[in-house]
Amino acid sequence: MKAIKVHQFGGPEVLNLEDCPIKSPGFGQAKIKMKCVGVNFVDIYIRRGAYSPSAELPYIPGKEGAGIVESVGQGVTHVKPGDKVAFTGQSSVYAEECVVEADSLIPVPQSFSFEQAAAFPLQGMTAHYLLHEFRQIKPGDVVLIHAAAGGMGLLLVQWARKLGARVIGTVSSLEKAQAAKAAGAEDLIIYTEQDFVAEVMRLTGKHGADLIIDGVGKTTFKGDLEACALRGNIVVYGSASGPPEPFSPTALMPRALTLSGGSLQNFLLNRKELLRRAEAVIAGIHEGWLKLRIDRVLPLAQAAEAHNLLENRQTIGKVLLTLEK
Repeated sequence: MKAIKVHQFGGPEVLNLEDCPIKSPGFGQAKIKMKCVGVNFVDIYIRRGAYSPSAELPYIPGKEGAGIVESVGQGVTHVKPGDKVAFTGQSSVYAEECVVEADSLIPVPQSFSFEQAAAFPLQGMTAHYLLHEFRQIKPGDVVLIHAAAGGMGLLLVQWARKLGARVIGTVSSLEKAQAAKAAGAEDLIIYTEQDFVAEVMRLTGKHGADLIIDGVGKTTFKGDLEACALRGNIVVYGSASGPPEPFSPTALMPRALTLSGGSLQNFLLNRKELLRRAEAVIAGIHEGWLKLRIDRVLPLAQAAEAHNLLENRQTIGKVLLTLEK
């Protein structure tokens, strides 16, 4: 089969299309004929060698995708060959075929395209836990969402609005501000031109944000501590700009702030929890209030270009790789 292979950590140029052996599913596993792959920042972190634990070289990147079950190993009863499925949190996905744990597979409605199926698992279920596990959002709560025009940010904006929050988003350009506005953000801050802390305090009458959701990290975290409201919550779930600088926990004390770290795998501890979150995302898409924005779909061979676009902030919405001819 054809797959993207990485032999050394580095820039997008280390992503090469090669011939690779096909594996058979073991106990509890399923082999998937891949149709579409989700490209995510975690793929970039791992490719750079900046993720712990890091991948063992050489490796095939990718953790999210959609396709058709081709075969199953012993002990698998809840999926069968021919089923249309999606998944996240697996490995070696930038490939024509991959073997995954069958318990990770999400049944996909036939009405979904493979592009939709590959676009929702990681970001959709992440949005679900970020907005439900750390704070019970009440109508009128101020939610600050960094990188509000990314694939993740746009889902967070829509879901926070559905919960009744007043959403403030940070973005890097006017074009991205328009996309986040269309998704439901009430106020947008172009952080390349404005001090987001000062703007949040101005927009909220010095109240601050009750919940801050931060997937950016280094360039935003220090400001989060200043922009957060009394007894507010900050959730850090990514570090697109690099890891934040160390700080003293006593910095949380003056305004009784709560700081949390998020990682989707810790909120998918069993199949019941996986399906609960996935079904909530699928329901939102079916009902029409949660819309997936797909920025572009590139052939698998152009994985390096997909990474380059994503890490250089040249996308609005999700980037996908297709395996369909």
